[in-house]
Amino acid sequence: MEKIARNPALRLVVMIACSFLTAVNIKTFVRAGNLFPGGATGLTLLIQQIFIRYLNMELPYSLINVILNAIPVYIGFRYIGKKFTLYSCLVIVLTGFFTDLIPSHFVTDDILLVSVFGGIINGFIVSVVLMSGATTGGTDFIGIFLSDKKGIDSFHIILGINAVILTVAGLLFGWDRALYSIIYQYTTTIILHSLYRKYQQGTLFIVTNKPREICEAISSVSHHGATILEGEGSYDHTERSMVYSVVSSAEAHKVISAVRSVDPKAFINLLKTQEISGRFYRRRED
Repeated sequence: MEKIARNPALRLVVMIACSFLTAVNIKTFVRAGNLFPGGATGLTLLIQQIFIRYLNMELPYSLINVILNAIPVYIGFRYIGKKFTLYSCLVIVLTGFFTDLIPSHFVTDDILLVSVFGGIINGFIVSVVLMSGATTGGTDFIGIFLSDKKGIDSFHIILGINAVILTVAGLLFGWDRALYSIIYQYTTTIILHSLYRKYQQGTLFIVTNKPREICEAISSVSHHGATILEGEGSYDHTERSMVYSVVSSAEAHKVISAVRSVDPKAFINLLKTQEISGRFYRRRED
């Protein structure tokens, strides 16, 4: 995925393909189940349904979605990265264009299957877009801004936004659709967390006889620092050094490979990090 992010032509192709697949998912699985996904997409569909049912007007998906993404796009340009935001704008515009263009097609009438497989497809698409250096828009911009620039856990804020959307949808169109939409959103989140790990961290404990070289290897691969702790091996009672470092989960395996190249005999323990506080380097979006 890093090769895609560094290759403008390939990156463009991926953005177009993901935009098309998002539109197909909306016009098949999401529309088939009358679901309301989270974020700008869910709010766009909710506004469309309100206008259709109560005002007998069908507004274009692209128009509503572009308006709703105006403030998130500004946040992206101002605080996250210009190229990142430009590619994200391309995804937003193309998704709206394809959604208005592609006719609705129902794959199955089973609402549970629609919710689960629609969520899987959506989670995969969002993950690919993020790993390729862009976003599908909406709350993704807000989540990246809060997590990256402010050090705030954005999960509860985004959850609150989605809860408001689902509450309004439940009141207006029935609670069964709102509840199935929760299954769709949950499935999307599970897939996203499994594939996209940039904002997850891992803690490395490395027992080695080459602590200085290991620290340099960690820094060169991930730009993260490390701490050298001196200790004693309990088996042979010899002095040993342990290197402690926290890195992005997406970079963990690269770091481990670099450590292995420096010291093949190093003992490495990688733990999932629940929360960190303090300075932690994050690679800036381009």
